[in-house]
Amino acid sequence: MIDYSPLWKTMEEKKVSQYTLLKKGVDNKTLNRLKHNENITALTIEKLCIILECTPNDVLTFTNE
Repeated sequence: MIDYSPLWKTMEEKKVSQYTLLKKGVDNKTLNRLKHNENITALTIEKLCIILECTPNDVLTFTNE
């Protein structure tokens, strides 16, 4: 299972709000998918990493559930 909890921690540490993500091209539907640990594209992960200046490990983790 994909878990996006690292994303929210990274956003808090870097003081980046959901509003900032929206302004930089991440849409509401994608934010909702992230909140519910649903699938997103690799392109979206790349976009998040660019916005947050981080690596994919700072955005998501995998669990065996």
